[in-house]
Amino acid sequence: MRAIILAGCTALAAAILLATYLFLYVRPRLPELGVITDYQPKIPLRVYTADNVLIGEFGEEHRDFVPIAQVPEMMKRALLAIEDGRFYEHHGIDFVRVGGAVLSNLRHGFGHGGGSTITMQVARNFFLTREKVASRKLNEIMLALKIEAALSKEQILELYMNQMYLGQRSFGFGSAAQTYFGQPLSELSIAEMAMLAGLPQNPSRHNPISNPKKAHARQKLVLKRMRELDYISEGQYQQALAQPLRFNTRGKQGFETHAEYVAELARQAVYAQFKEDSYSKGISVYTTILKADQDAAYASTRRNVIAYDQRHGYRGPETFIDMPAEPEQRDDAIDAALQKRPDSDGLIAAVVTQVTGGMVLADTGDGDAKAITGEGLRFAASALSSKASAGIKLRPGAVIRITRDGKGNWAITQVPLVAAAFVSLDAQTGAYHAMVGGFDYQLQKFNHVTQAWRQPGSAMKPFVYSAALEKGYSPATLINDVPLEMQAGGKVWAPQNDDFKFDGPITMRYALAQSKNVASVRILRALGVSYTHDFLEKFGFDPKRQPNNLTMALGTGSVTPVQMAGAYALFANGGHQVEPYLIERIVDAKGSVLMQTKPPVANDDKTLALDPRNAFMMDSMLREVTRTGTGAAATKKLGRSDIAGKTGTTSDAVDGWFAGYGGGIVAVAWMGYDEPKSLGGREFGATLAMPIWIDYMRIALSTRPQVTRAVPAGLSQVDGEWLYDEFIDMNGVKTLDMEVETPTDPAAVPETLPIETTN
Repeated sequence: MRAIILAGCTALAAAILLATYLFLYVRPRLPELGVITDYQPKIPLRVYTADNVLIGEFGEEHRDFVPIAQVPEMMKRALLAIEDGRFYEHHGIDFVRVGGAVLSNLRHGFGHGGGSTITMQVARNFFLTREKVASRKLNEIMLALKIEAALSKEQILELYMNQMYLGQRSFGFGSAAQTYFGQPLSELSIAEMAMLAGLPQNPSRHNPISNPKKAHARQKLVLKRMRELDYISEGQYQQALAQPLRFNTRGKQGFETHAEYVAELARQAVYAQFKEDSYSKGISVYTTILKADQDAAYASTRRNVIAYDQRHGYRGPETFIDMPAEPEQRDDAIDAALQKRPDSDGLIAAVVTQVTGGMVLADTGDGDAKAITGEGLRFAASALSSKASAGIKLRPGAVIRITRDGKGNWAITQVPLVAAAFVSLDAQTGAYHAMVGGFDYQLQKFNHVTQAWRQPGSAMKPFVYSAALEKGYSPATLINDVPLEMQAGGKVWAPQNDDFKFDGPITMRYALAQSKNVASVRILRALGVSYTHDFLEKFGFDPKRQPNNLTMALGTGSVTPVQMAGAYALFANGGHQVEPYLIERIVDAKGSVLMQTKPPVANDDKTLALDPRNAFMMDSMLREVTRTGTGAAATKKLGRSDIAGKTGTTSDAVDGWFAGYGGGIVAVAWMGYDEPKSLGGREFGATLAMPIWIDYMRIALSTRPQVTRAVPAGLSQVDGEWLYDEFIDMNGVKTLDMEVETPTDPAAVPETLPIETTN
């Protein structure tokens, strides 16, 4: 009896000492609760299309804050069932669970038993480390009591459900629902909610994407507890157990709409203004991009780049690796090779494991061998030939790319080396509708739309012709298309037409439609280089990047695709300069507008840079290009009369362009190598860039009516062609170089032989 009394006294004394320690030492040193009473979740920067489709997210934490009132009741039940079944009964400490935890610690050592309530987990998550030592646990207990005294149960649960890390860079259940299932929390099934409820204990071990077996085992435990607590019926329990779960692979691969170059430009703009706060304050950026247009631009660019690449043959495997004989070592070697080569939206990296007559087996790292036969081998037939060189021959260890068609058949392909760009703008406002800065953002971050300065070739000719209209020329002006030789500094320059043929007297309309180089040089020579060079500034071109000689007519300067789109917009909208813009508005986490772009006022005299008569006449000639000239496929395939544009190809087909407009949209497509080299002797702007443009416009114009142009005041028709009224009495410039060859100012002839351009 004496021993029992002594033990009781000892225990009481220990309890008094512990209580004294907790209340006199630990409690005064507890942190203030401001971080949770005024909770400000770290919400990442998000970028959206104009029609509210998420295209980018930037920040260390993926988080969607969901107020507790909007959390489904079943989601709360699933969480409480596995984490804290007595949450609404205790005051921060569940002494029943603590007792069980103490016994577990006595049996297995400190740190083995938990017993933490949701309130204690909130305390740990916001204020403490996860270090398993007694002092941390005591602080956790006292903080839990302090939190319970300051906040309601619903507030505590809201903190927990929005703050906890749940794997895949996702914080909070709202974000996890999107990450794992691609749906908002409110639309999840009981089975899916149970899967999420099992994550907090160990997000890595129970991650359903990377560790599905353990995740499903944890899910079943959650469902069992829900049934034991009568949170769900037997029927619901059995249905949830049987439901197959489909996880959101997009959470690993990207967003629904490929607009990575757009999202990055938006991120840069926000960061320039808000710095590091950009990534945690819940800022949302709404761009002017339209989802349907962006999807069409991305698909068209990818499809036509791949088509070009396949026209020019198989280059062989990306590399070769040694294939160890031991299976586990071989798998490790394959995995190491594939990790260095990320997939490119359907172009999947694989390692050849076997080559037999009529079949290639390849391993993509998922343990399931892919058999490639028949048509799937056609593209790489040269690499299967007995005469194939060692550098391209397919053999075990070859690292290749494969793709799968709509019927599930595999085929050998390759990642294109050629670069491309596409951009479309609203012709009236300059708002971006679509932007594709390259073949694959993950493979190359360089944005060719805004950063690539390339020679435009004949896509530059319309601006020279526009300058001519101001000097009395008209589409009817006859130009002598005959050989032209000019001398300067002892050198001879003789520009050539792309077909090396000359047609004699041709109209200016025909010269532009057929992209006649010599006629264009003759026009520029007659106008004067200095006058034309200055005239180009109306269209937003950088004068320092345009040559001060006659090669200006052949497009030997430098432009970017977006600069070219802005320039063609003047022809499309009646002569008004537009400033391309991407961001419509920026809002904070509460929806308050931080910045909003005001589109330009339509037909504002302040933005008028080109005589509306000039724009009208150029529109007429550019429509001719797409009806009967080098761009005739555009009107034919789109079946519209308001299509206008111009092809452009530089010497040796180093750059291929198509710039044009229709239906109020102006768009530019470009293709070329980053390290300039020929795209092929039979490639032109019409084969390289125009197909991208047409495929995009087919979608973008499907809901847009055709644009008709009213004839501006001050224009009249003379012999069936338009002419400024002030030139009627003088009949304008009727002919050019028809009789006597005009002397050339030597300064206008390039010092070095220029790069010849074609259509």
